[in-house]
Amino acid sequence: MTSDRIQKYMIRFYIGMFFLYLFGPLILMGITAFNTPKFPTAIPIEELTLEWFSVLANDKEMIAGIQNSLLIGVGVIFLAVPIGLAAALLMSQVHKKVQPIYYTIVVSPLLTPGVILGISTLVFWDRLGVWMEADYDTIFYSGIFLTIVGQSTFISAYCMLIFLSRLQRFDRTQEEAALDLGATNVQVFWKILIPFLRPAIGSAAVLAFLTSFENYNTTLFTIQAESTLTTVLAGKVRLGTNPSLSALAVVIVCVTLLGAILHEVYRRKEMRKEKIAAEAAKRAADKADNAMAPV
Repeated sequence: MTSDRIQKYMIRFYIGMFFLYLFGPLILMGITAFNTPKFPTAIPIEELTLEWFSVLANDKEMIAGIQNSLLIGVGVIFLAVPIGLAAALLMSQVHKKVQPIYYTIVVSPLLTPGVILGISTLVFWDRLGVWMEADYDTIFYSGIFLTIVGQSTFISAYCMLIFLSRLQRFDRTQEEAALDLGATNVQVFWKILIPFLRPAIGSAAVLAFLTSFENYNTTLFTIQAESTLTTVLAGKVRLGTNPSLSALAVVIVCVTLLGAILHEVYRRKEMRKEKIAAEAAKRAADKADNAMAPV
């Protein structure tokens, strides 16, 4: 056996072990979701059952946590994405000597522990509520509102990085041409910049939602009397679990795969449209060149 063949086998072995390390726990958890033995037994499979999905659907605490997580995720999208977009646009407008300082300030929440962000958010809005003599049923003491604000402090920085990477490929001459032709700054923003940033806006929204959905450190301090999926799961793990958590994992994996498939279908559809448009433009250009060519 040659050294090249040994190297090839070792590479395949390493890749196989790597994917087993990544997907092994998910596979075992998926098996327990359909098996009758007590958690976490995956083998032997005594009988296939959907009992644990029914247990999950009837778990009011878990359902309430999922609903709050979805609500918070949507709220974070509407707050973090515009803030990230504004920060990215300002980054592209400030002087080059100021950009490193500005970048460090805006990205600093990513380097701050989530515990600090959660505590500081809670203390700040509590002091603000006391100063304004607000009642305890106002937004100053709402766990959902505080969680949205607390998570957005660092998720908006992720969104800004996505927008910055997209803006690096933006041709500023389009803005200058539109302004020279009489367009206002608002029209340039909505007619030229936003269509160009549409893929980045979608990516930032998905990233913001997923980051919010799985966040725990910041949420633990800001959610107060409410609960999210992560806080409910943490409590159940401490007190003991059952295969309904495996059923939840299967549902999340299936939803994620479905989203990835739909995104890939949409991406390929857009690529086909762009290809058709490019071919049509090329044919039109060739036709114009042929028409202008001397006989």
